[in-house]
Amino acid sequence: MFGLGAGELVLIVLVVVVVFGSTKLPQLGDGLGRAIKNFKRAVTSANEIEVSPKKGEIPGERTKPASDQSSEPATKP
Repeated sequence: MFGLGAGELVLIVLVVVVVFGSTKLPQLGDGLGRAIKNFKRAVTSANEIEVSPKKGEIPGERTKPASDQSSEPATKP
């Protein structure tokens, strides 16, 4: 496995335990497992997600309320 022996793997595990602490490891494992699961689901799914915003959903975009629009054509002075 990537040319790593048992000694190197033990050293990596010890460094991870020292850096993150034993109480944080279950949370990290859970988060990593969920990320891998979601990635696999996204790769294998045939559905595509629509990422283009619909009209009116863009932040900062202003749309005229229906009451401001008059049915009379604008006249030029």
